[in-house]
Amino acid sequence: MYETIVYEKQDGVARISLNRPKRLNAFNLRMHPELLDALNAAAGDEEVRCIVLRGEGKGFSAGADLSEVVEGDGGNPDLGQYLRETYSRLVTRMVAVEKPIVASLHGPVYGAGLGVALASDLRVAAESAKFSVAFVKIGLMPDAGVSFFLPRLIGLGRAMEMSMLGDGVDAAEALRYGLVNRVVPDEELEGAASALASRLAGMPTLALGRMKGALYASFESDLRAALEREAVGQTFCGYTKDHKEGVAAFFEKREASFTGS
Repeated sequence: MYETIVYEKQDGVARISLNRPKRLNAFNLRMHPELLDALNAAAGDEEVRCIVLRGEGKGFSAGADLSEVVEGDGGNPDLGQYLRETYSRLVTRMVAVEKPIVASLHGPVYGAGLGVALASDLRVAAESAKFSVAFVKIGLMPDAGVSFFLPRLIGLGRAMEMSMLGDGVDAAEALRYGLVNRVVPDEELEGAASALASRLAGMPTLALGRMKGALYASFESDLRAALEREAVGQTFCGYTKDHKEGVAAFFEKREASFTGS
């Protein structure tokens, strides 16, 4: 049983909802281990082939629960150690999960909440979504992986502007920047995210996992290492049942029926 999240599973999709709506789903110390536990459960469940991460209430997440953070160590906490024990573990695990993670975003997506959204593999945003790096407004630098993901998604110039000024970016502008993959009306968000997740759940899961790992690793590897990673990955994928099914479907001129194996 969880106190700060809701975990549901249906038709190959695990749905994890941040569930502190009265605090705009701000992350407290209890949410981190619960979210990690849910991610581990989804990652280890052969029936789960895609994960949706969303927020209850009026927004995805306003970031860290500052009221809890600043009270640590007598009001003078070591924020670096706090990060190592919370967001660093969470973001690292999200990237390592060998299944696609779809972020369903509405309302505020601020600070560390933005970092968690960026650590997801695909992002669907409602028209109400608003994105802000926000850290500069409290005299801090970006964390929760924002400094890693943001410039790679939208370029250094725009990432520098968002980080230094802390201004909000609406959903339409986020789409133009490449911060999100698609934008839909608010009333269509749940359906759009579910449809995307269902589509991913019907794809060759093992190949998606290798694909995800290779793309993230490319940030920090040269061409030779990338080519070798492709070769190793294709050896693995070439022996999967889904590869054989995909080839058979190609020659039989039909839609492939992948099983994630």
